[in-house]
Amino acid sequence: MEACYPQDKFNTTLYDAIAMVIITPQAFAGMWINAFIVSVLCGTWLKKKTFNSNEKILLVLGCSRFCYLCTTWIYYFLSAIYPWCFYVQPTPQLFSATYTFFNCSNLWASAFLCVFYCIKIATFRHIFFIYLKVKIDRIVPWLLLGLLLSSLFLCILAYDFTDKTCCQNLTSSSLGNLWVSSVRMDEHIFPILLIIGLVFSTSFMAVIFSVLLLLFSLWRHKLKMQTNSMKDLSMDAHIKAMKSILSFFFIYSINFICLVLMLIYATNTENPVVVLTVILQYVFPSVHSLILILSNPRLEKALLRTLPCVKGKVCMK
Repeated sequence: MEACYPQDKFNTTLYDAIAMVIITPQAFAGMWINAFIVSVLCGTWLKKKTFNSNEKILLVLGCSRFCYLCTTWIYYFLSAIYPWCFYVQPTPQLFSATYTFFNCSNLWASAFLCVFYCIKIATFRHIFFIYLKVKIDRIVPWLLLGLLLSSLFLCILAYDFTDKTCCQNLTSSSLGNLWVSSVRMDEHIFPILLIIGLVFSTSFMAVIFSVLLLLFSLWRHKLKMQTNSMKDLSMDAHIKAMKSILSFFFIYSINFICLVLMLIYATNTENPVVVLTVILQYVFPSVHSLILILSNPRLEKALLRTLPCVKGKVCMK
C-alpha cells in the first residue's frame, strides 16, 4: 500500500466526534435488528429447505443493511480514533466502493420489496398486472441478480473515481462523500454524481408508484365491500400491509431527501447539514427493518420469543 496524504491534512473534526457519538447506538441497534431478520430467515430455510420470494428479498435486504451499518460505523470509528489510516492507499478506495455497493443494494432491495407487496396485494384486472402477479416469483431472482450486478457496477465506478482523486486535496470527512474531494466539478465528478442521482431517483419513483397503486387498490376494495354490504377477512391484512407501506414511504422519502442533500453538499462536508443527513440516514435501515419485523407474523413471533430470553439473561447478570 502506498501513502499519498501528508499527515497534517487529515485531522479529527468536531463533526466526526458528534457523528460517532450519535451513530454508534443507532448502528448497533440497526445491526442487531437486521441480523435478527437474517438469522430467523436462515433458521426457517434450515427447516423448510426453501425460500419464498418475500423471504429472498428480505434476506438480501437484511444482509445489505447489516453490512452497510457495519461499514459506515467502522469508517466513523477509524476517522475519529485513527484518522491516519486514511493516508494509505487503498483504504479510501475500499471504503468508498464498499459503502456504495451496500447502500445501492439497500435502496434497490427496499424498492423491490415495496413493488413486490404492491403486485401481491393490489387487485387490478389489467393483463400486464395479472401477468406480473403470476410471474413475480420467477422474476424476483432475476431482479435480485440485477440488483447485485448494478451495485457492483457502481462499486467499481466509486473505486475508480476515488483512485483518481485520492491524491488530491482530500477534505471529505463523511463516508457518503469519501470519494468526492475538493476539486472542480469537471468530467470526473459530474458523471458519477449523475449516475448516483439517477439510481436514487429511479428507486424512489418505483416506491411512489407502488404506494399509490396500493392506496388506490385498497380504496376501491373498501368501496366494493361497502356496496355489497359484506365483510372480508383479508381487509385486516390489507390495512396492516398499507400501514407498513405508508410508514416505509415516509421514512424512505426522508432518506431520499438526505441522499439528495449529500450530493448537493458533496464538496462542503463540514456543513452541519451533512452531519444531520448522515444521522437521519442511519434511521432508515433500522426503523424500516423494525417495521418489517412487526408487520411479518413469523418475524414478530420470533421477536416476542427472543425478548423474554434477552430480558432473563440481563436480569441474571
